[in-house]
Amino acid sequence: PLPPAAAGFPFPPAPYGGSYQPSQGSDDDWDDDWDDSSTVADEPGALGSSYPDYEAAGGGASGRYRMSTRSELSLGSRGGHPAGHPHPPGGGGGGGAKSSATVSRNLNRFSTFVKSGGEAFVLGEASGFVKDGDKLCVVLGPRGPEWQENPYPFQCSIEDPTKQTKFKGMKSYIAYKLVPSHTGQQVHRRYKHFDWLYGRLAEKFPVISVPHLPEKQATGRFEEDFISKRRKGLAWWMDHMCSHPVLAQCDAFQHFLTCPSTDEKAWKQGKRKAEKDEMVGANFFLTISVPTGPGASLDLQEVESQVDGFKAFTKKMDESALQLNHTANEFARKQVTGFKKEYQKVGHSFKCLSQAFELDQQAFSAGLNQAIAFTAEAYDAIGDLFADQPRQDLDPVMDLLALYQGHLANFPDIIHVQKGALTKVKESKRHVEEGKMELQKAEGIQERCNIISFATLAEINHFHKIRVRDFKSQMQHFLQQQILFFQKVTQKLEEALHKYDSV
Repeated sequence: PLPPAAAGFPFPPAPYGGSYQPSQGSDDDWDDDWDDSSTVADEPGALGSSYPDYEAAGGGASGRYRMSTRSELSLGSRGGHPAGHPHPPGGGGGGGAKSSATVSRNLNRFSTFVKSGGEAFVLGEASGFVKDGDKLCVVLGPRGPEWQENPYPFQCSIEDPTKQTKFKGMKSYIAYKLVPSHTGQQVHRRYKHFDWLYGRLAEKFPVISVPHLPEKQATGRFEEDFISKRRKGLAWWMDHMCSHPVLAQCDAFQHFLTCPSTDEKAWKQGKRKAEKDEMVGANFFLTISVPTGPGASLDLQEVESQVDGFKAFTKKMDESALQLNHTANEFARKQVTGFKKEYQKVGHSFKCLSQAFELDQQAFSAGLNQAIAFTAEAYDAIGDLFADQPRQDLDPVMDLLALYQGHLANFPDIIHVQKGALTKVKESKRHVEEGKMELQKAEGIQERCNIISFATLAEINHFHKIRVRDFKSQMQHFLQQQILFFQKVTQKLEEALHKYDSV
């Protein structure tokens, strides 16, 4: 990986979270409160804090914007590969030297290609009955393969969280009110419900980037700042879930959005059903239907170069997102502490001047003294404006970056599955030439690789589409807030200027 300094960072990257273990305890412990009192610090393997911490350390403002250690995310993958290391190639060394009639299996059982079920699928070992409701369609759009749009798009708001108690007040926890637009019925969900859902989806969809959740818990219980920040992170997460044609329609997500909070039995039934879902891993690929007929098959060379291009793009985007997050965090910290203090120093000095002038006791200079005192107050107020500003403009940008760094951490695995499939096709072609494999079998491998390629390209396409949408709206918001801020500053200065008119 890049030396940390090259990305403008003074600290070494930490590995990102390792492989994600979905929480799958028995139903009985579903109700226990394992997410209530934990802190990031004392939880092994907790995902690194994905947002800068804002709470005042020891009450002093200097600790407000602590360094956010986003370098953990420098494209580490879900499978826990070290950040910058290339994945092992998909074909486990199977070359011409082998005389077996099959394409070799990958010997590395921990390879993402194997774990995701991609290998078993490409080799034709997956079999299962695909119900109509499970079918996922990739269609050819103007920019190439894309997921078929959700015919019934919806959104879901996450209202301010409420503190709830159970066991007659012995336990307290936070519940978020979700209101999906397609049902209009509100449901309450706790963070651990989100966490469970994330685990299911990350396991079910090997070539889809399931957005990461904001971090589980910050130190200190129910801190207002932390809770509202987590709600914003969850709102972005929810937006990306609802915007994704496949994730939005998946059963587990719909169950999560629509099962009444009061119906414990229905919740557990849906939960069990999702956990018993057979269309995961290799079988997931069986559910994908792709365009057929003339002109619908993909050119392998072209797919490879597109995926390589995307890989280079994600690496660059990850580095620059890290850099921007670092810069924004530093800038916010300076505004909250440095700028505020400097402006207030200026204000204090003007105030001292006006106090000195007051000693002259001349009636005609009273107006001047008041005007200077007013100027002092204006600078004081401008200092406060600076301190409050990051919440309006920089924080939302950092929230967005945190979400995208989660996506970027998912893509190495997705790309790896695709690469593994391409490797198998190349291998099978070689075997056919050497007379070690029937053409029909090789064609099957190529056809199944085609399915993975279509899905991967559809996912890449979707990523770019929402990225343009999100960054456009966030940058507009940022600049609008900046303009409003400077207008407020200008207004303060103009008010101060007018105080001199009557002197």
